[in-house]
Amino acid sequence: MAIPSTSSTQTTEMVFSSHTSSNGAKSHVSNNGIFDACVVGAGPAGLMLSVILARLGLNIKVLDERPDQTTVGRADGIQPKTIETLQMLRLGDELLQTGVKVFDICMWRGSPAGLQRMGRECHYPASTLDVLHPFILLCHQGMVEGMLIDDLRESGTEVSRSHIFETFSQDSADGPLKIMCASPKDSKDGILSEFLVGCDGARSRVREAIPDTYSTGTPHNSVWGVLDGELMTDFPDIWSKTVVFSEEHGSILMIPRERNMTRFYIEMKSSTSSKELGQEYVMEQAQRILSPYKVEWLSVEWFGKYSVSQRVAASFSDPKKRAFIAGDASHTHSPKAAQGMNTSVHDSWNLGWKLNLVSRGLANKELLLGSYEDERKKIAYDLINFDYEHANEIAGGDAKRLAENFRTNIRFISGVGVEYGPGVLNSGSAMGILKPGANLPPGKVTRYIDANPIDIQLDIPMLGQFRVYVVVPDLNNSAQAGFIRKFNDTVSSRSSLISQASLAAQKSYSEKPRAERNKDLYFRPERYTTVSQLITFSLITATEKSNFEIANLPQIFSQSPWTIYLDDVPNLDTQGKSCIRKWLGDLGSDKVSLINVRPDGYVGSVETFDINTENAGDAAAAWLESYYGAFLQF
Repeated sequence: MAIPSTSSTQTTEMVFSSHTSSNGAKSHVSNNGIFDACVVGAGPAGLMLSVILARLGLNIKVLDERPDQTTVGRADGIQPKTIETLQMLRLGDELLQTGVKVFDICMWRGSPAGLQRMGRECHYPASTLDVLHPFILLCHQGMVEGMLIDDLRESGTEVSRSHIFETFSQDSADGPLKIMCASPKDSKDGILSEFLVGCDGARSRVREAIPDTYSTGTPHNSVWGVLDGELMTDFPDIWSKTVVFSEEHGSILMIPRERNMTRFYIEMKSSTSSKELGQEYVMEQAQRILSPYKVEWLSVEWFGKYSVSQRVAASFSDPKKRAFIAGDASHTHSPKAAQGMNTSVHDSWNLGWKLNLVSRGLANKELLLGSYEDERKKIAYDLINFDYEHANEIAGGDAKRLAENFRTNIRFISGVGVEYGPGVLNSGSAMGILKPGANLPPGKVTRYIDANPIDIQLDIPMLGQFRVYVVVPDLNNSAQAGFIRKFNDTVSSRSSLISQASLAAQKSYSEKPRAERNKDLYFRPERYTTVSQLITFSLITATEKSNFEIANLPQIFSQSPWTIYLDDVPNLDTQGKSCIRKWLGDLGSDKVSLINVRPDGYVGSVETFDINTENAGDAAAAWLESYYGAFLQF
């Protein structure tokens, strides 16, 4: 039985955007010479933020004090959640092809009696972690920067190199920030910008310029050397992530790397200062710790040294919410758990879409930008607490305790367990495995329009818009079909908050369009903004494809053909479950559900409605408006 067409329904007054492209000029240029945002620092955090803002159509200035990008070394581990984040941006395929995938961890102990393997474990076992990519992807920071720089260029923006940030000021409460920097040839440049974001590292100049953002914490009493190079060795676990504890010489962490290289993190004695630490000493220590195995370097690409410290900035922004810090500028820790680059890019992932909505006048500045510090400072402290324990366990030499520490924190380490607390963006109770403030879990469904099986959490690209998933298990059920018709009529009526907000968003994106990119010819972002520039509506159903036509669905769904999903491929799921049952459990024949998902892929809220209740469709629409009405403005 097919769903009746909404053409017979006379009460609907659609005032959403029409089928216009979401793209516009190559790069929006402000008429008054004022940038929407100035990003200081072109490492992973700064580039990720710049990529998001430029794609979304903001006019940005990107400054970096270095004459060129990172070419070797530095951060190297990309966690499962970060891989998915890049995929939401349609990035990362080349990294997956050229990087090294690490699936297991080995632990060894050295003593006067010899060197012995103490255990081997799966890095991300399917029994405890539901991820699409159950491995760490290893590739040096320059590869990540290069990918992001190319994408930024695709949006029409270049990094201004050899520019050193000095200070910023503001002449009036509503006026732009005046940002001063030193540029090549000893000249002084002044930049006008509505917002400033410092992604300029642990010694951040931007942090120093913002009152009360001093960094606090306690240094850890250990010194480590880091070395990347190609080896000739007979050590058997060179292609696994390996920790070796030596009672006499200290600990070593070995990480396989791209281009046949290996990274060594080598702990020095506490009496050895980082200034005294040299490359030759690190190589000799590695040979001592791994003896009797042979270790010879064919080449060395990069060497670094550091003292471990865990610090968090007292504040992540100025009181007026105009200047922010992200990445290492706001938190520092040891690199041994491969968290630094991952946490930094997700600071930007959190802040970017919020800056876009506020810059467009579509959201309450205090609420939305205030949530950046609320959410990311919590994660910074979660990371610091974990990192302190993890660094101690690596240095402590107890393989069992290290393995237990890893198992306890495995969700956080992978990134999928990074969760935000309750707030205006994360409201209500959890249902099934869906929890407000947590990542949307993997789910496998079939896209109706082209019969492609897809990962539903990744299928809708990041365009700065929210996602509303309407879960209606059986469209042949007259009560469920009636629910979505009534929901459609109420949400799309001219007086609804969703309609009014969508009109405001349409006007904003018409005046300041998203960047026009060559790759959009293939990715077709306009498929996801046919109803609204602010929200992408999606329908998930277990109804057989032969039993309904998209054209006969209510209007917000019939105009969203690329986001109608069939829940019919549980055999392809990571856990062998259907999407609806996996996410929400057994809804039953009398229940439907709505799921709000934020632009960064986190669940905002979830609710279930009894279709036998009078005016259930109206109640669902009212629930939807209560969520967005808490922070949107127009």
